[in-house]
Amino acid sequence: MNFKLIFKTLVILAVLALLVIMGLNNHQSATLSMPPILPRQSQPAALMYFAFFALGFLAGSVVMAGGGGKKGASSSSKPAKAQS
Repeated sequence: MNFKLIFKTLVILAVLALLVIMGLNNHQSATLSMPPILPRQSQPAALMYFAFFALGFLAGSVVMAGGGGKKGASSSSKPAKAQS
């Protein structure tokens, strides 16, 4: 298995574990104010942490997913060997 994939998976699991810990221990209400986009919101702090993580994760996924198109058929394939 690819080491890079295992490392990324472990980092995401560690961040999710931190979110669970924050969710269990932060019951206070936090206020978020973004007047042009959202009216004043008052939600539990843990829910806001999770929402910010989810938005960041989705944004990172969208950025990393794009731009993998082929540049040319001959550049990606190996030339055929001559048979003797």
